[in-house]
Amino acid sequence: MATSRLKKIYIDEIIPALMEKLQYKSIMQVPKIQKISINQGLGAAVNDKKLVPSGVEELTLITGQKAIATKAKKSISNFKLREDMPIGAKVTLRGEIMYEFLDRLISVALPRVRDFRGLNSKGFDGNGNYTLGIKEQIIFPEISIDKINKVTGMNITIVIDSNTDEESYELLKAFGMPFISKN
Repeated sequence: MATSRLKKIYIDEIIPALMEKLQYKSIMQVPKIQKISINQGLGAAVNDKKLVPSGVEELTLITGQKAIATKAKKSISNFKLREDMPIGAKVTLRGEIMYEFLDRLISVALPRVRDFRGLNSKGFDGNGNYTLGIKEQIIFPEISIDKINKVTGMNITIVIDSNTDEESYELLKAFGMPFISKN
């Protein structure tokens, strides 16, 4: 499999730029993306059993990797939820597929969001990982609007092996993530 465009940019341009900007002494200090985890909570699946299989299928289409159904950990009677009932879908991307997905997210999907002004830089968790929420899965070109049962959102978590949120912010900004400028 050929190296993805974003991975090539990371190796050729981003690593040297971050080494100079953040004054690293070794290439091994430069933060890198370890994995991207995509979760889709389908709470309405309690009443509509077809939502989970279609959610798994949509995530598989979007990411190019087989998604799996997530199950409830415990029963909650107020929500008519039973233990082990399927209520969502998730997929974890690593390697080439991860870079391909990130490339499509930055260059194709995010610009298709209505009234998009940029991503909030407050999505970092204190350990350098970044999470963003997407309100509708139809921003991805792989999803046909005619074939979806219900418009659902998803959480995308980018796990980065860095020490601080600032290092992760610089890495994602170098990749081209459209952040709203920090004030």
